[in-house]
Amino acid sequence: MLNKKVEKILNEQVEKEGYSSTLYLAMASWAETKGMAGVAGWLYAQSDEEREHMLKIVRYINERGGKAVVPAFKKPEQDFGEVKKMFEEVLKHEQFITASINSIVAVCIDEKDYTTHNWIQWFVTEQIEEEANATQILDKLKLMGNGNLYVFDRDIKSLRDE
Repeated sequence: MLNKKVEKILNEQVEKEGYSSTLYLAMASWAETKGMAGVAGWLYAQSDEEREHMLKIVRYINERGGKAVVPAFKKPEQDFGEVKKMFEEVLKHEQFITASINSIVAVCIDEKDYTTHNWIQWFVTEQIEEEANATQILDKLKLMGNGNLYVFDRDIKSLRDE
């Protein structure tokens, strides 16, 4: 049976992962309407991945005898100004998610829920990758300066394949 404190914090993470999916979907739509098909494609894939993370947590809660709660998600911003600013927001958001995952780890340790502690390690590793991807994109944008986004937009597709 899933510990109630662990169940509560996991349900909070369901909301955060669902919001992440919605946020990246809004960013993808914005990029697509600006003619950046590569950026949009990367963000659509990120949105799908975040939804998969949400579903993974929902299923885990239910499989362990808890009750997953699917909440409403707040509406994300719709205008992101410029690509660099948007990816700075992506990194900031991923750092927020990392802190949230770390909080789950702490609750698991406090509650001696070693099963969930073991299970959540997949997310710990995933967040290392998520932050590294966002940082890599920002590094490429910095190298480009205020240059032409065409090459960046074309090349971002390959970043998901690395």
